[in-house]
Amino acid sequence: MIRDILKNNLCPLDEYIFGTADLTGLIDKKFGEYRFGISVGKRLDDNIINAIANGPTIEYYSHYMKINKELAEIAEKIKKELLKTGIDSIAIEPTVSISSKEFERYLPTLTVDISHKMVATRAGLGWIGKTDLFLSKEFGPRLRLVSLLINQKPDTDSFPIEESRCGNCNVCVERCPAQAANGKSWNIKVHRDSFFNAHKCREKCGELAKQRLNVDMRICGLCISVCPIGNRKDKNSSVC
Repeated sequence: MIRDILKNNLCPLDEYIFGTADLTGLIDKKFGEYRFGISVGKRLDDNIINAIANGPTIEYYSHYMKINKELAEIAEKIKKELLKTGIDSIAIEPTVSISSKEFERYLPTLTVDISHKMVATRAGLGWIGKTDLFLSKEFGPRLRLVSLLINQKPDTDSFPIEESRCGNCNVCVERCPAQAANGKSWNIKVHRDSFFNAHKCREKCGELAKQRLNVDMRICGLCISVCPIGNRKDKNSSVC
């Protein structure tokens, strides 16, 4: 049922990934009965991503904002369709709005109550890379995510991914302009701060956005562009 609702709202289907997750014990108790999640990812445009190998472009900035808006709208459509079947849900925005109260809580640690990446890994859609990117099996890091919390157990089982599949690849680490990663690999027992400095990344992203785009935004994308996983230019692209 949930799978059918997702498929009916994701078009063209081959530009999306989706899955469901059991989040019991992984999110704050304030979410109560909403212990299950839906993760949806939309592929980013390859031409735009390939063009940011040396830093962000205005095209990437516009595309980033556009996809976030599309995903937020899709989440609301899915929410309405779920409600028709008796499933209540909470749609989680693709990114934290600087005008929201949540943003004030986000800044000190750069963490949020519901991590899209966490929902996606628990749904078995991919893993976390060495520069804290979510890497999907289909698209690599070339995507954006949105999530919904639901109050009923999904009708299909998920198979969570609990460790990195990046292997010895360090391309993103070596090319990171902020030098924010140390090359260590992620797994569910490892805290983000032990392998990636999110504050250094955010600071450099702000510098690049101001220098190149003249916008007050935190955006870079270089590690997305250089990752070989999901790059259609390389037909043999796979886990490093």
